Amino acid sequence: MRAKDISNRDRLIFALDVADTDQARALVGQLGDAVSFYKLGLELCMSGGYFELLEWMVKQGKKIFVDLKFFDVPATVAAAVKNLHNRGVTYATIHGNQSIMEAAAEAKGEVKILAVTALTSLDRGDLDDLGFNCDVGKLVLSRARRALEAGCDGVIASGLELEALRAAVDDRLLVITPGIRPVENRPADDQKRVVTVEDAFHNGADHIVVGRPIRNADDPKAAAETIQKSIEQIFSE
Repeated sequence: MRAKDISNRDRLIFALDVADTDQARALVGQLGDAVSFYKLGLELCMSGGYFELLEWMVKQGKKIFVDLKFFDVPATVAAAVKNLHNRGVTYATIHGNQSIMEAAAEAKGEVKILAVTALTSLDRGDLDDLGFNCDVGKLVLSRARRALEAGCDGVIASGLELEALRAAVDDRLLVITPGIRPVENRPADDQKRVVTVEDAFHNGADHIVVGRPIRNADDPKAAAETIQKSIEQIFSE
């Protein structure tokens, strides 16, 4: 286990993927102290009121991960990252090549920059369609190494590649793992490369991102607390 300065309660990041900010505020209220860290993504951004919601959540004492996967010419990405300064944002995601990662890292200020390696919704066939003719694991390792060289703080990576990533890349690199399913028999959805909570942390994750298993539960707060208890147990071993 890594001993980074991360509280166990902050290791769970809830993906606040709902249709609008009214639903988001209601869900944050429902989850209460079961969740301290939230991912705000593209759906909410396009619904309006994104930064007002972000400011409200920061005032509630929540930590924020801006997951907009900035991908544009380097100067535009740098300008977008600068617009996150002084907003209470902890993490932000970027996509793209070396120059984009370097521009984001140079502009990051207090925001930690996370580079996307390979989306957990992509499998081998999808990567072939995109023109990546290498093994998924090799692609993830290459992206992680380049992110560290570029000055990024971490990467987004599937739990399936974590062990190899940790063995090959400096442990300073933060690793945030989406595609988490608390049980082996996962529901049918668009996530293809998934792992359990336990496997993600044992294999090297610093944080996990969980959405539907909490959001779609009969009692979302209870579902979040169950995951929090699992994390506490993992890091007390």
